[in-house]
Amino acid sequence: MISMQKHRAFVALGSNLQNPELQVGNAINELNELPQTTLIKASSLYKTSPVGYDNQPDFINAVAEVETALNAPELLDALLALENSHGRERPFPNAPRVLDLDLLLFDDVSMQTSILTLPHPRMHLRGFVMQPLVEIAPDVIIPNIGKVSDIAVSYAGQSVEIVNPDKKKA
Repeated sequence: MISMQKHRAFVALGSNLQNPELQVGNAINELNELPQTTLIKASSLYKTSPVGYDNQPDFINAVAEVETALNAPELLDALLALENSHGRERPFPNAPRVLDLDLLLFDDVSMQTSILTLPHPRMHLRGFVMQPLVEIAPDVIIPNIGKVSDIAVSYAGQSVEIVNPDKKKA
């Protein structure tokens, strides 16, 4: 019997078009349907201000932890296919979007290719990533950056507010 190595990965989810709460909620559930992948837990939903291009609606964001037998590039391909199934378009950087999925962390892998950089190079600079991540994985270490709970403190004042705090997913 061949044993498949299981990997721990974290995925950021975001949407600001076509009922964002529904889009992110559905995508969280669909992570569990990816090949050889199981959803472990997901953060609450957070309402956040747009970054990079301000003339657009606020976002709904979350972070999910998954366990997968896929390698990092395979998981990225599966995430991109999931985005596309939701009608993701990329007219310009930071454009409004139906669904955005970013692979944040994959085990303790550090890598940089033409299509994938791990850990995500800007995750520690974004309150809309760090606040949901600290909710579900405060003790995770971002390689060469630090502990999630230490980093997230600096983003507590950003426009990141929990949506329906009584309906946490875990």
